[in-house]
Amino acid sequence: MPIRIAVLSPISWRTPPRAYGPWELVVSLLTEELVRMGLDVTLFASGDSQTSGKLVSVCPRPYSEDSSVDPKVAECLHIAEVFERSANFDLIHNHFDFLPLTYSALVSTPMVTTIHGFSSPSIVPVYKKYNATGSYVAISEADRSPELDYVATIHHGIDLNRFSFTGAPGRYLLFFGRLHPEKGAHEAIRVAKRAGIKLVIAGIVQDQGYFDAQIRPHIDGHNVEYLGAVKAEQRDTVLGGALALLHLVSFDEPFGLSVVESMACGTPVIAFRRGSMPEIIRHGETGYMVADADDAIAAVNAVGSLDRAACRADVERRFSHTRMAVDYAAVYETILNSGVGR
Repeated sequence: MPIRIAVLSPISWRTPPRAYGPWELVVSLLTEELVRMGLDVTLFASGDSQTSGKLVSVCPRPYSEDSSVDPKVAECLHIAEVFERSANFDLIHNHFDFLPLTYSALVSTPMVTTIHGFSSPSIVPVYKKYNATGSYVAISEADRSPELDYVATIHHGIDLNRFSFTGAPGRYLLFFGRLHPEKGAHEAIRVAKRAGIKLVIAGIVQDQGYFDAQIRPHIDGHNVEYLGAVKAEQRDTVLGGALALLHLVSFDEPFGLSVVESMACGTPVIAFRRGSMPEIIRHGETGYMVADADDAIAAVNAVGSLDRAACRADVERRFSHTRMAVDYAAVYETILNSGVGR
């Protein structure tokens, strides 16, 4: 009898997302591959989500896409649903951050939690409380908290079939991500202008004040172009057409899906050496890790000499969604065989 897995997805966006929604994207890729591997998977997600497994939903639409949905009410009902059905499953896989941990001691079904980064140090006490009875997976070595124990580090994977390789260097630099101060779009503008190369910006506006003050004034359609949120089917065209992706973040990036997606298209990445970047980028082979804007400009001048085929090959070796699913299936077996989290 196959292992019965309940996968708890966020409900901010649809699973899989139409455009933005990195957690929901990872959940979708994992769910679909686990089903293909023969596991009995039930996805708890918004009602408009798509899966080849079983779908359970108490929230018809994601709250970031439907303003009539009260986020807190939807989250409470959504999380409660999986625990009220917990006896039907061998294991719960939580991708919903820390709140489901507070339900975990009330049921006998073990739960593994993928920690998709720490939004604030203030949430760590919740993880600490359930450290001995829960099972935690880190998405990078850099994102491990020294105060917690982990069953594994599993890097995210992507579906390489959705990303086309582009062998020729592009004509523009690219920023691809949410428009928020910590993601560094303003740094990308500064570097691109000093390098004398057009910058294309793609992503949702998460901080309107920041966008209006530091991004919008530079958008002229010639030197700086803003595409808005890019739909899933457009991602590889936008990523593959770039000379390089600029990932000049001001925080310790837990993983960085856009970095992997860019390299899958053959586009190298120029990033500040923070967080998970040393685990993802092979310096001088698939991109450059830099210390400041001056280093980034030097990297822009050198990036055209990198082998774009090497970028694609490295993603194929290390960041496929099939590898991710196999790694998680091994964690499930370990937890179920050891009785951890019961």
